[in-house]
Amino acid sequence: MKIALIGHGKMGRMIEEIALSRGHEIVSIIDVDNREDFNTDAFRSADVAIEFTAPQAAYENILTAFAQGVKVVSGSTGWISQHGEEMRQLCWNEGKTLLWSSNFSVGVAIFRAINRRLAQIMNQFPQYDVDLQETHHVHKLDAPSGTAITLAEHIVCELDRKDGWQRGIVRHADGTREGSTQCPADKVRVDAIRSGEVPGIHTITYDSPEDCISITHSAHSRRGFALGAVLAAEYVAAHEGWLTIEDLFNF
Repeated sequence: MKIALIGHGKMGRMIEEIALSRGHEIVSIIDVDNREDFNTDAFRSADVAIEFTAPQAAYENILTAFAQGVKVVSGSTGWISQHGEEMRQLCWNEGKTLLWSSNFSVGVAIFRAINRRLAQIMNQFPQYDVDLQETHHVHKLDAPSGTAITLAEHIVCELDRKDGWQRGIVRHADGTREGSTQCPADKVRVDAIRSGEVPGIHTITYDSPEDCISITHSAHSRRGFALGAVLAAEYVAAHEGWLTIEDLFNF
């Protein structure tokens, strides 16, 4: 398979390494200093482009790849809430193909499935309130993380007593904090911590006067995210339209 990379930071380089080890060819690498290479035969020859960039760049990157007739796998977060409906319409009505996910880790995909099932069970036990905390490295720009938002949205879908999520406390790398622990009863509070080089930790806690139930996913490195992105590209090469991580990992 021919792959184009959009973004060549730590994640992009790790994706490149894994893709090559799985026998794929990297035909184009787009970064901040060579965006003109979108308009090349090399980029257009790609079966799939894998996009990992900053929130403010992802939307334009994907539209530009679409204009060149290239399918996209994107793991950039912090932009989908604003442009997600437009992307779905482009895929459904104009023949574009995008698989977007806030997290491509196989372990996180399993964790998501467990999260939904636990929320279904907890819908029967209103004495338990739920909140969510995520911790990531200091370079991450969005807070809470896209993965945390996805997990919270899945909880809201399953708990009749919740109708949305709310940003709680954000603890910055310099020790300062903003936000509040005060949260309406019908919202899921999502807290965020930025610390060191933590690849990603997500903890969901159900607390009652009698006891507490928590589930946690801790990433040891970003390599699991990169492998999942390559697996997603392999899937997208043979499929079309608006795709999700649930299509790839159908638990």
